Amino acid sequence: MAYKAIVGGYVVPVGAAPIEGGTVLIEDGRITHVGAEADVEVPEDAELVDASGSWVLPGFIDAHAHLGVHEDGEGWAGNDTNEMTDPNGARFRAIDGIDPYEPGFDDALAGGVTSVVIKPGSGNPIGGQTIGVKTWGRSILDMVFAEQVSVKSALGENPKRVYGEKKVTPSTRLGVAAILREAFTKARNYQEKREHTRSEGKPFETDLTNETLAKVLDGELYWDQHVHRADDMVTAIRLADEFGYKLVINHGTEGHLIADLLAERDIPVILGPLFTTKSKVELRNRTLRSAGILARAGVKIAITTDHPVIPINFLVYQAALAVKDGLDPETALKALTLHPAQMLGLDDRIGTLTPGLDADVVVWSGDPLDVMNRAMRVFVRGQEVYHFDETTGEGVSADRRYREAR
Repeated sequence: MAYKAIVGGYVVPVGAAPIEGGTVLIEDGRITHVGAEADVEVPEDAELVDASGSWVLPGFIDAHAHLGVHEDGEGWAGNDTNEMTDPNGARFRAIDGIDPYEPGFDDALAGGVTSVVIKPGSGNPIGGQTIGVKTWGRSILDMVFAEQVSVKSALGENPKRVYGEKKVTPSTRLGVAAILREAFTKARNYQEKREHTRSEGKPFETDLTNETLAKVLDGELYWDQHVHRADDMVTAIRLADEFGYKLVINHGTEGHLIADLLAERDIPVILGPLFTTKSKVELRNRTLRSAGILARAGVKIAITTDHPVIPINFLVYQAALAVKDGLDPETALKALTLHPAQMLGLDDRIGTLTPGLDADVVVWSGDPLDVMNRAMRVFVRGQEVYHFDETTGEGVSADRRYREAR
């Protein structure tokens, strides 16, 4: 068994009270113990990581990113975010377009981000299936920790513009909502026909689009709804009521305008990106105050960069500015860790420093909500994959490439 012990730091488990001079014990890529130095027995053969004078936190999570499917600086050749040839893209999968060698993954490590939920884009009413991955690995095969998380959908300007320019349905908000209703109605009919045919012992032709939407209807997959305007959020709520799926609001730019409604319905919001300009009508009410307003109303929030819209290593800076504009600091850290894990059903693997969870741990030079502090050492599944070299002033990521033995 391979043991590693991160000792002497100010440990912030997020799911429990902070520990001064704490110890995080790791065994074979999982956390086994978290506690005060006197309460954790460290095996003699454990590798010790001295975190004295540092803060130790769970790795951050960006619950809405296009990392690897929209590659930095690659133009059309590296952009596989939107398959904008079919309004119902439920059968499309983000995993099939991810390049783990694009520089955004190293940037994520520099920002203390160890897990992302990678999503198709918002050009289609139904964009496709999302996936949970670690931000370090040699191929997508060893980065994946949740192969199916949710299905991405979009309301509002984006699908309306994309298909309006083609002069086909949907070119209005009416058309976008109709596409979603038709898709779920067909999926429900498909479910009934599938069960009836199987009950008779007859062969049944599988349809990948309807199989995916059936999982949404059955509650196996979340429904990630790209939506900015408050009126579109209400449409999202009505559709979720009509078909009974688990709704997660993504972006939620005007969520603060209906914070009481979202709280009453217990609908979580993946908020952001918060650094953008008000570049289109949907964003005219964007404000850094929205995080605090939503949280105080009782809405569970996560914060996203929507990378590459905002560089993924800026995730924590958005949280810091949200704190400046009224968000409670404790809630801000939860919005980067526990909350995104909970709202997408991933909290049995990531989100806190808790025994049994993946050993995704970041040693910070101090409070990460202070922009002068930085991620010094990053561990993914217990393996150190990044460190900040103070002599050169640069971050260093572990090499992902195969090296032939000499």
